[in-house]
Amino acid sequence: MHAQTRYYIQPDRVFDGFEMQEGWVVVVEGNRIVSAGPGTQIKVPSQATVLRFPGCTLLPGLIEGHSHLFLYPYNITDWDTQVLKETDTYRTVRATVHARNTLMAGVTTVRDLGTEGAGYADVALKRAINEGIVPGPRMVVAGRAIVSTGSYGPKGYDDDSKIMLGAEAADGNELIRVVRDQIGKGADFIKVYADYRWGPRGEDRPSFTLDELKLINEVARSSGRYLVCHAKSKEAIRRAVMAGAETIEHGDYLDEEIAQLMKQHGVTFFPTLGAVESIQRYRGWRKGTDADPALVQQKKKSFAIVYRAGVTIGLGGDVGVYPHGENVYELELMVEYGMSAIDALRAATSVNARTLHMENEIGSIKPGMLADLVVVKGNPLKSISDLRQVRWVMKDGVVYRDEK
Repeated sequence: MHAQTRYYIQPDRVFDGFEMQEGWVVVVEGNRIVSAGPGTQIKVPSQATVLRFPGCTLLPGLIEGHSHLFLYPYNITDWDTQVLKETDTYRTVRATVHARNTLMAGVTTVRDLGTEGAGYADVALKRAINEGIVPGPRMVVAGRAIVSTGSYGPKGYDDDSKIMLGAEAADGNELIRVVRDQIGKGADFIKVYADYRWGPRGEDRPSFTLDELKLINEVARSSGRYLVCHAKSKEAIRRAVMAGAETIEHGDYLDEEIAQLMKQHGVTFFPTLGAVESIQRYRGWRKGTDADPALVQQKKKSFAIVYRAGVTIGLGGDVGVYPHGENVYELELMVEYGMSAIDALRAATSVNARTLHMENEIGSIKPGMLADLVVVKGNPLKSISDLRQVRWVMKDGVVYRDEK
């Protein structure tokens, strides 16, 4: 890790957040991009370090829209055990390693959707990264997240024992206080579970009324924050969108009507394909050998509906269910499920920057933007998996990975 005042970066091509540009160069001074364009038009500034990357593509630092840095794959340790038996201290130590792995994979910003039982440790990790104590991506955090009473886990334990939930339960007017409390403790946005697997047969059913969601949104908005909803069932998605949620997470059971509603309201969708496929693999599914399980078939169907409808789709894989640093896995699945490579690249950069209200700072390569840059070998427009071949990572003008 080292800081340098001026760089002249010359790859074969530059993805600027919107289009692939052949023969471009990028100049960085301090922590900002000062110029980007055809190499024939931009001279090497005096005292600049010249970095040439033949056979490589330069992109904006990738942005992960649905991460849980305080979780790790459930085939190593199941969710209940992580939440109930691991101390917040232990989980924070692990999270620092997850953060480093994420940054080294070229992901320079993450939106973390809840510590799942580790309180506001994400606020502390964000601070430690910002202060340069540990390497990691820029973090936008949810803190504890909010669930309705009775819906969330861990569940099924003797009532004589005090079981800590993976999020904070609140209902009715109590939501006003809880939303304000979470904001006061450092939440950058409000994450709500608009439904959960608590129907009579364990199916996903709405867990908040429309009025409750509107109340949460009103309090969040008045503080300059926004509402984010975990929602799989059609009715929960409908309520979340009508209440003013800016993003919908998962959306497994949506249909054409719901997709059109999301599009009309300018909602961004985070499909979390990687989480679903990973959990099915942990349960014994052999992809490519066995038939697709029902949940994977459903995910492919809902993703196709949303993509066809023109809903804004961001990169958000629920990483933590699978290993941190494997963020590209979600992009690979998005392409496998029918998305064009250029749309996948946009999802991971300019789309997510706009969704995080950070489009004037990150997500594209143009003068004035923060110097969050990643160089990969190959051309991800031809093979999205080339994003795994990371050669160089810069965040905020500081080089964290250099494999020239």
